[in-house]
Amino acid sequence: MALFLLFLLAFSAVSADEDAFIGVNIGTDLSDMPHPTQVVALLKGQQIRHVRLYNADRGMLLALANTGIKVAVSVPNEQLLGIGQSNSTAANWVAQNVVAHYPATNITTICVGSEVLTALPNAARILVTALKFIHSALVASNLDRQIKVSTPLSSTIILDSFPPSQAFFNHSWNPVLVPLLSFLQSSGSYLMLNLYPYYDYMNSNGVIPLDYALFQPLPANKEAVDANTLVHYSNVFDAMVDAAYFAMSFLNFTNIPVMVTESGWPSKGDSNEPDATLENANTYNSNLIRHVLDPNKTGTPKHPGIAVSTYIYELYNEDTKSGPLSEKNWGLFNNNGLPIYTLQLIGSGPVFANDTANQTFCTAKEGADSKMLQAALDWACGPGKVDCAPLLQGQSCYDPDNVAAHATYAFDAYYHLMEKAPGSCDFNGVAAITTTDPSHGSCTFAISSGNNGTSLNSTASATDSKASGSPACIMYAGTYFGGILVMEVLVWLVVIL
Repeated sequence: MALFLLFLLAFSAVSADEDAFIGVNIGTDLSDMPHPTQVVALLKGQQIRHVRLYNADRGMLLALANTGIKVAVSVPNEQLLGIGQSNSTAANWVAQNVVAHYPATNITTICVGSEVLTALPNAARILVTALKFIHSALVASNLDRQIKVSTPLSSTIILDSFPPSQAFFNHSWNPVLVPLLSFLQSSGSYLMLNLYPYYDYMNSNGVIPLDYALFQPLPANKEAVDANTLVHYSNVFDAMVDAAYFAMSFLNFTNIPVMVTESGWPSKGDSNEPDATLENANTYNSNLIRHVLDPNKTGTPKHPGIAVSTYIYELYNEDTKSGPLSEKNWGLFNNNGLPIYTLQLIGSGPVFANDTANQTFCTAKEGADSKMLQAALDWACGPGKVDCAPLLQGQSCYDPDNVAAHATYAFDAYYHLMEKAPGSCDFNGVAAITTTDPSHGSCTFAISSGNNGTSLNSTASATDSKASGSPACIMYAGTYFGGILVMEVLVWLVVIL
């Protein structure tokens, strides 16, 4: 009993450090990778407060400075051997990629390699040394308490994972795992685990029900039960996390928390992956977010109250990634920053404004030709049947008085008038869709919720467009209202004659 109480106290001490959080991984295998400032704008607009980078890209770290966003940087696998073989190389890496940016950029974690045991087994022998060298460099810079060091592992190194109480690590890796776990324990770090119920479901040959993989509600008689502990599991995720805890306990490590560094579901797949769908990806990630952040259900069935912070894989679809179609389609957004699907997060708190995906707007493209903007504006306010009265002098959307700002108002009004039909936000290539709400001051755009969005494709907002040529309102009045005036004069001439 005393040992059991100590076990609980150890976990309680660990979980008290930080509440559970949801973050995102940012991959870069895109044919048109957004600029770091665009990436950060998306993160801020979506209220994403935790990100994991697969490297320590200087541009991204600079863009993330002074945002408060917590950042996990990574030592790429290709740099692992050099760092694991040289303390000075590790120190230089920390100096250039961490110390040079901290604290302006809120770096909280260093991931040393990724799935090294399974992806780069030849480097396994120096993995723990690399972690220790990186940690020593942090100690020398007095940053070891602020920044954790660990290495993401594939959940496939856990064997016999159900029931969780029988799970154990692949014994062939014990010479690496024992010193690794010892390091994590002594440094107060996490066991990082890449956990994919999608693959567990796909490889189960029908044994794992789809609803069980997707966090869908199950009746008690349909839940999986660990016969040894009598604990019920309603989803694969919790069972896998508890399996990791049991695997660690079999090696006599009982106070290392689990952090899930990758988890998600693909939204599209080849013909042999029929369950890689938009609906299932939406369901999994929406349920995952709610599950991790639910304050009433923190932790797992066997370890309640122990936060399991998780990074979703991933921010963008990566169209240049090799492998099956599903490998390219794990993202929450496309490279323009538009949501792949609308997350169902009602009641989950202020995380991921992606559930405002239906609140898209149509704005003038930054740098678009002013004459083309003017022509499109005139069309929208004329044949397009948009009510452009708010653009008149003295009205709510007159300021700023320039063609881009006025075009943005007209484009968006037409876009909503057409119920966001495909092609209704183009205007001969001078308009683009964004989730940024261009509303400003008393100028409220259609279906404006008051939530700040994110500039997703460098489109201009009404507050920062640059004018060129005559003021839009004057040209608009001179073109459309002027046309009406000419018609009235002609009518009177006919009457007089």
